Amino acid sequence: MSNAAVLQAEKAHAFRALHARDGAFIIPNPWDAATARLLAHSGFEALATTSLGHALSVGRLDNMLGREETLANASAIASATILPLSADLQNGFGDTPELVAETIRLAAAAGVVGGSIEDATGRQSQPIYELEHAVDRIRGAVAAARSMPFPFTLTARAENYLHGRPDRRDTIKRLQAYQEAGADVLYAPGLASKDDIASVVHSVDRPVNVLMGLPGLQLSLAELSALGVKRVSVGSALCRAALGAFLRGVHEMRERGTFSFAAAAARSEEFIDIFKE
Repeated sequence: MSNAAVLQAEKAHAFRALHARDGAFIIPNPWDAATARLLAHSGFEALATTSLGHALSVGRLDNMLGREETLANASAIASATILPLSADLQNGFGDTPELVAETIRLAAAAGVVGGSIEDATGRQSQPIYELEHAVDRIRGAVAAARSMPFPFTLTARAENYLHGRPDRRDTIKRLQAYQEAGADVLYAPGLASKDDIASVVHSVDRPVNVLMGLPGLQLSLAELSALGVKRVSVGSALCRAALGAFLRGVHEMRERGTFSFAAAAARSEEFIDIFKE
């Protein structure tokens, strides 16, 4: 086994162990190698990519990047640090279980040790896959994940709440079905209340990922851990926060001709200290 394969296996086992220990952990979302290194330097234990963050960083919108671009970005992030990386694989870049399985295999080859598959179609006319087909797609992903020489952690996402369908009952039904199909982690981004989160957590027996950083619901890591959440991600929130600061500086210069925004900027010496490691 090559050194790279040994390192990937070590990352995979470390990632699984995070889900098995007591309490919740934060899995922040870098959008490139530089932000991955900054997060690793700050002491986080695992990372996850963000499809929207990546898209914004190259001047595109979410779901406009294909599989090749997405996996190239994931590979760059995976190799930037020694931390385990889970990839946002959107809907697997295809409707069929076979295409989803191929995406999982390619993601593993890119160096990640986990990935998420969502049940959103990308089509406005039918935003969410019919349940039976959605389950078949997760089964395909699970089969590919289990074929790896390391424990690839598969996250199954129920996307109702992000697509104008805040149906707790259907969301739980879907997560339970994905659990039965073999998913390792369950995730319903956009849950809108503590009751929603608690209901989801208590309805399944797999680790649950919860998304923070959207407008509205504000809960701390301690509060989420008390609800039984295992993993907390922030999606594109860090990227949007960075771009928000950029836009505030742009508006200040353009509208007032002043430059006070720079007072909050990081010093170049901070990056030298981090990136020389």
